[in-house]
Amino acid sequence: MERDPVSFLRGEYDQLVSAELDWKLRTLYGPSQPWCNVEGKRLLMFCSNNYLGLSTHPKLKEAAIEAVRTHGVGSGSVRPIAGTMDLHLQLEERLARFKQAEASLVYQTGFATNSGLIPQLAGEGDLIISDELNHGSIIDGVRLSKGDKAVYRHGDPADLERVLGEAEKHAPSYRRILIITDGVFSMDGDIAPLDRIAALGRAHGAMVYVDDAHGEGVLGEGGRGIVSHFHLSRKDVHVEMGTFSKAFGVVGGHISGSRDLVNFAYNKSRTWLLSGSHPPAVVAACIAAIEVLEKEPQHVRRLWENTTRFKKAMAGAGFDIGHSETPITPVIVGESRRAKQLSDRLFELGVFALPIIFPMVAKDRARIRTIMNAAMTDEDVGFAIDAFTKAGRELKIL
Repeated sequence: MERDPVSFLRGEYDQLVSAELDWKLRTLYGPSQPWCNVEGKRLLMFCSNNYLGLSTHPKLKEAAIEAVRTHGVGSGSVRPIAGTMDLHLQLEERLARFKQAEASLVYQTGFATNSGLIPQLAGEGDLIISDELNHGSIIDGVRLSKGDKAVYRHGDPADLERVLGEAEKHAPSYRRILIITDGVFSMDGDIAPLDRIAALGRAHGAMVYVDDAHGEGVLGEGGRGIVSHFHLSRKDVHVEMGTFSKAFGVVGGHISGSRDLVNFAYNKSRTWLLSGSHPPAVVAACIAAIEVLEKEPQHVRRLWENTTRFKKAMAGAGFDIGHSETPITPVIVGESRRAKQLSDRLFELGVFALPIIFPMVAKDRARIRTIMNAAMTDEDVGFAIDAFTKAGRELKIL
């Protein structure tokens, strides 16, 4: 009898469904904004990464439309061949100024940045040391490296120091050591102790790489991110990685640092070398997003005002919101089934907030991950608090 080589696909999917670990996709009809049309129902968006509401900002939309008129809808190539337009270079120059770095380089996505650059920075004869709760794109980038790997306890500089001490005893000596951490951890909203990590990097001669995807537009002076937040220099943090798909409201990954870093990265990262470059509209919108952050500081201030109110109310109601320090506020309920029940009830009550379940978090740490938005009004935030409280009481979470 002939064997079906792809029969495992349905079998494994069916197992996920029976364990209630499958993703059920929801469809937005229209833009991502505080009040959205989700499958025909008007809902308050509470799980988007669009922190500052810039995805619908008039200046970004106008910039994108104008770029289509002047540059068309596509670049026609990869960056190293014929896909580098003047707009791409303008974006990298503007980003470097915003980040107060020598140079910046834009990748197609944040995932492509980590998976393409990390394996090039550390290879055979090197060591990568990673926080145990780092993002999946970091984990995959580390796996692609031929170097040795080590993990330190989450957010624990003392354990990082232990790993570094052990690394110094390795024979033969490592050529390079690379420390990698998220800046803001996306499931719990806590901030990496980057100042202490950078100090350990200096003491042990290690490179420091921070993924600041959830810190940009949130932390630091004018939303410049975690390096600014801790008042660190480019000698302290060698690679500052980020993404345009969150607070900037568009899409794309990027790095900032020294000119040497950028020259190295675009000659070595295959994800950059072999992927089509961003369409002109995307690039122009990213430039406009940086300009908005520089000229309209009220968005960052409003984000934090909403965040502070929401956290205080949720903790006061008795919800477990973990140890979040940022606009990411987890509402931890335990079992995956319970998180899904809470999400479904919130949907009925008018709030769109999805469950985060195993394997994205531990089996007993399922949660609703909420993300605040600067464009929400006081009434919107109050509506969300009331919905969570009502659903929490009905489901005996409170």
